Amino acid sequence: MAQITDILSTLDELLRPGDFDDLGPNGLQVPGATEITRVVTGVTARRELHERAVELGAELVLVHHGLFWKFHPTGLTPLLAERLRPLFKHDINLAAYHLPLDAHPEVGNNALLVKQLGCVDREPFGSYKGRPIGSRGRFPEPITPDELAARVSTVTGREPLLLGQRDQVISTIGIVSGSAADTLHEAAALGLDAFLTGEPREHITADAEELGISFVAAGHYATEIFGVRALGDLLADRFGVEHVFVDLSNPV
Repeated sequence: MAQITDILSTLDELLRPGDFDDLGPNGLQVPGATEITRVVTGVTARRELHERAVELGAELVLVHHGLFWKFHPTGLTPLLAERLRPLFKHDINLAAYHLPLDAHPEVGNNALLVKQLGCVDREPFGSYKGRPIGSRGRFPEPITPDELAARVSTVTGREPLLLGQRDQVISTIGIVSGSAADTLHEAAALGLDAFLTGEPREHITADAEELGISFVAAGHYATEIFGVRALGDLLADRFGVEHVFVDLSNPV
């Protein structure tokens, strides 16, 4: 059993959310029980995840994508109310960490992705409002674009979209999970051979071809399961709580 205040202090100390100019609030978004025995993690705060947390008897839901965003209209909409209802009814906390969880060098989405793809010489990459939130690395031995796509498929569990150069060898790659297609230009400017993100954009087909770089879109959801799952495991190890990752797969 752990105190929610201790868990939040640990997460804030680890992820340093105050260092980021984010798109929404990081940390506790919905207060609940003060004592935690079970933590449910998931990529996105949604009603089904909260209902699963109720079924599992969790006192804390920890996500990458929270409920509140600067670009959403203010006020309690019917959709948001339904997402909040299970949390309020069952006294469940909800905490979210967005850019801090993308950027962390050990438990971040991008650091874990570049490591699982087999890269060495890993370092920060992908500037957003003056801070790197992604990772870059080098393959010990050059691989082909098709080999890269196969590795990505193995790591993410889905077939990626491969655009741009298909006949070059790939030694270096930059990664920014989620929706960061335009960071392709930063990767090209640095001379990287490939760039991986979650979602493509229409103009990226031409951009990647003309820049001479391979572009991989592996799915917004699929590229962001790593960090929050690692956070849950960290809390389980440090506080002796039970951790359950709930995979609500999203084709986007």
